[in-house]
Amino acid sequence: MKRIASVLTAILLIILPVMLTACSEITASESVTLYVYNWGEYISDGSEGCLDSNAAFEEWYYQTYGVKVTVNYSTFSSNESLYAKLSSGSVSYDIVVPSDYMIQRLIAEDLLAPLNYENIPNITNILPEFWGEDSQHSEYDPGNIYSVPYLYGMIGIIYNTTMVAEDDPNIGSWKLMWDEKHAGNILQFNNSRDAFGSAQYLLGIDVNTDDEAQWRAALDKLKEQKPILQGYVMDEIYNKMENGSAGIAAYYAGDYLAMYENNQDLEFYYPEEGTNLYVDAMCIPASSKNKLIAERYIDFMLTEEPAIANAEYTYYASPNRVVVENEEYIEYMSEIKDDAYEKMYDTDSVMTSTYKNLSGEKLALINQLWEELKSNIEISTGIYVICGIIIAVLVFLGAYFGIRKKIRNNY
Repeated sequence: MKRIASVLTAILLIILPVMLTACSEITASESVTLYVYNWGEYISDGSEGCLDSNAAFEEWYYQTYGVKVTVNYSTFSSNESLYAKLSSGSVSYDIVVPSDYMIQRLIAEDLLAPLNYENIPNITNILPEFWGEDSQHSEYDPGNIYSVPYLYGMIGIIYNTTMVAEDDPNIGSWKLMWDEKHAGNILQFNNSRDAFGSAQYLLGIDVNTDDEAQWRAALDKLKEQKPILQGYVMDEIYNKMENGSAGIAAYYAGDYLAMYENNQDLEFYYPEEGTNLYVDAMCIPASSKNKLIAERYIDFMLTEEPAIANAEYTYYASPNRVVVENEEYIEYMSEIKDDAYEKMYDTDSVMTSTYKNLSGEKLALINQLWEELKSNIEISTGIYVICGIIIAVLVFLGAYFGIRKKIRNNY
């Protein structure tokens, strides 16, 4: 028995290191999928020679931690569509990038996980006005617990100078979006908060009002606008404004510069009545299965190379000091358009406000009003005439075949 035990011990001493090596190799070659859900056209993707931020993260993570991570990247077109996906519980993401007011809502509904900033040391790159106790960030994420600012901007109005006269009196105002002489060439947001916001700014109404009558006044203004619209759009705006099939649209400042590169007849301004200043931030859903990797993903996106690449690709303003203090970045923005850098970062000379999360009652009201707007079909006099003709034809045919049948029976 002693001899058998000795032999087994010897075999184990030989096999054990091999088994441990094999196990370590399995761990090192393990593949993890990180699910990222972001706005469309909102990360440097490697096109036209720019950095592929997700591929760079995958490479960096493998070299640093020895684990193969694959980023599964998908996009949404509005905060509301993001919320619908996340709140349904039918999908699980590791990173989402909602806007400020939506972050408030997700926190209130326990849909976000608190962040461990020990895994995000590059948070120190975020400028103090965007992260900290006295920052704008603390208004929608008190205590800076759930989100890290990614990019920010303001809403303005884009117009085609070949379709809108240089001396048009409504340039500079939200009124341009309601100008009947441009009927058929105007695009409106296809999301309730921004669309109602455009009407509220024009009417001088607080975009966070609790007064139902004021929300209905904004609805009336949107109904007034509806007959002259070409359509309600989100990402479709790129093609329509770039190819000149539409001439006026409200949209985000960074996206204007992306369109301008493809059509230099486009101009842009911030409306004098005021506009929305928004911050989009990286968050981890409470349902995430890879929270540690997600925190390291956030940290990686705050480092210089991907942070600059993402800002340059999207043309959105960055809250990251390594971006805004980079001379090459400033020069790059200026090369696109003379006043691009100044206009992107000039929040002081523009009247701005931020959207805030509303009560459940008011959110239900907005949804109801939005459905009313989108389903409200205007029936013109011409349609009434056509319906009358159809009815008359049907009556005539009924009488005709009735007479024929009577004649047949008599015969």
